[in-house]
Amino acid sequence: PSHLDDLPPTMLKKDYANLPIMNSVDDVVKRLLSLEMASQREKLKVKTQQLVEKVRRSPHDNGSFEVQGKLKKGRIRTLEEHLQRHPKDKRNRRFMLMGLDRRRKMLGYLRRVNYSTFENTCKELGIQYSPPQPYTRRLTKRWMVKKALCIKVFQEKQKLQAAERLKKRREWQARARAAREQQE
Repeated sequence: PSHLDDLPPTMLKKDYANLPIMNSVDDVVKRLLSLEMASQREKLKVKTQQLVEKVRRSPHDNGSFEVQGKLKKGRIRTLEEHLQRHPKDKRNRRFMLMGLDRRRKMLGYLRRVNYSTFENTCKELGIQYSPPQPYTRRLTKRWMVKKALCIKVFQEKQKLQAAERLKKRREWQARARAAREQQE
């Protein structure tokens, strides 16, 4: 089932919903201008408008994090549904992953700046935020051999430096003993 299925088919398209002339138009024209005959894109416009209306702070709020998150949610959900029907569509898969990444970055920023708004936004969007994993290097045989060699070289260098430090410490101790004996 699509996330656009909950829209009533008799609802008018976004561009025609607020026109006063729509009250005096014939039923056939209303049906043509309703969501029953609308394309997927027009349905998505109506759905995102409904989602945005839920989280808007004011009638002119189009750029807050909540609104941006709702817009991304509608687009991501549509792409997910498209990819379920067309699994080999690499272009839209890339767009979906890019949208997910943008939303994750936006939520990460909101989490750092205003945690209460972040929690409310996640609850409204119905998503569970997980912070990005720390960078991990892909282990290859070549990298492991190189790392082992570096560790071995470092340990040998430490042994040589330890012998030098021991030699210098004994010299300092001998000087200190000689200086004490001269003072006595």
